[in-house]
Amino acid sequence: MSEQQPPKIEFPCPDYVIKCMGTATAGYREAVLNVMERHAPGFDTNKVSVRPSRNGTFESVSVFITATGIEQLQAIHEDLKKLPETKMVL
Repeated sequence: MSEQQPPKIEFPCPDYVIKCMGTATAGYREAVLNVMERHAPGFDTNKVSVRPSRNGTFESVSVFITATGIEQLQAIHEDLKKLPETKMVL
């Protein structure tokens, strides 16, 4: 049996989605967007979606960017994980 390889991403990759889930606080969405602006300047803020959890304790922030390389994606994930409210980054 051959080992299955993850799909290869061709860069630049338009409409690459990054989802971040964390504790719903007044500044969480803004903190996520600041990280995205630092690493993917000019992303379309009209494509940002925020979904609260059923009880409103957590929220999911989805942002579409043009991914330019694996280094950019790693840096985004690392910075999002550093936010105190963040529970998961996909």
